[in-house]
Amino acid sequence: MVINSLASALLALTLPIILPTAAQTTVRYMPLGDSITEITCWRSLLWTQLQETGYQNVNFVGSMTTENPAGCSIENYNHHSEGHQGYSAVGIVNGNDLVGWLNNNPADVITMHLGTNDIFGGQTTQQILGAFTTLVQQMRNSNPRMKIIVAQILPIFVGSDNTQVQALNSAIPSWAASQNTTQSPIWVVDQYDGVSPSDLRDDVHPNSSGDSKMAAKWYPAVVDAVNTVLGATMTTQSLYGQCGGVGWTGPTVCTSPYTCTVGNEYYSQCL
Repeated sequence: MVINSLASALLALTLPIILPTAAQTTVRYMPLGDSITEITCWRSLLWTQLQETGYQNVNFVGSMTTENPAGCSIENYNHHSEGHQGYSAVGIVNGNDLVGWLNNNPADVITMHLGTNDIFGGQTTQQILGAFTTLVQQMRNSNPRMKIIVAQILPIFVGSDNTQVQALNSAIPSWAASQNTTQSPIWVVDQYDGVSPSDLRDDVHPNSSGDSKMAAKWYPAVVDAVNTVLGATMTTQSLYGQCGGVGWTGPTVCTSPYTCTVGNEYYSQCL
């Protein structure tokens, strides 16, 4: 029987070795937008909050690395994004820009804050939503399982432009519902509510308090999207519960309307 055992061993050596497919462990996240994404500091705050609540596996991607010209209080962060000053949703579609950006920097999760420059340029709500639809299609062409987070945009405290901001923001939830799919879900994040002129440095771009508000609003949706990519079941923490810190392995998302607030590197709490 030794011969049979030897033959079996030799046969095993000739068979292909089939390894199990490794689960995805790194999630590629692209912040997409205009100058409100490019030359601000909310990305640094969001990156830090993700790092401090157990999401060190989120890799910011994009061709741009600029930030607020005055600098951000947090400098040691992943600067990459596709935030482009002066760009509009309609302009990005007309230039076919997103296709190239995603070819060069594939993503699993995208946040999109666009529409401000469209409004400055006189585009209607329907024209902006039409561009959004094309952008979503391009995202899904790049990655059929793309997780897409769309902002109801910041207010514009210039002239009468905020009236159209409100009209666009009112139309976004129903538009998102019409585009939503199980494979590539769309989240809507309200970046408008609770933002006052004191949160904007020039009536358009967020200052430090505006950056903090934006990061706090993006965070739960980004975490939900990341968990969806990883196949994790998202659980939430209640008011005053721990939601992060070094070594924390429990829930990292707070029950609405609470936000995971960093106390120090060892403890974050739902407030």
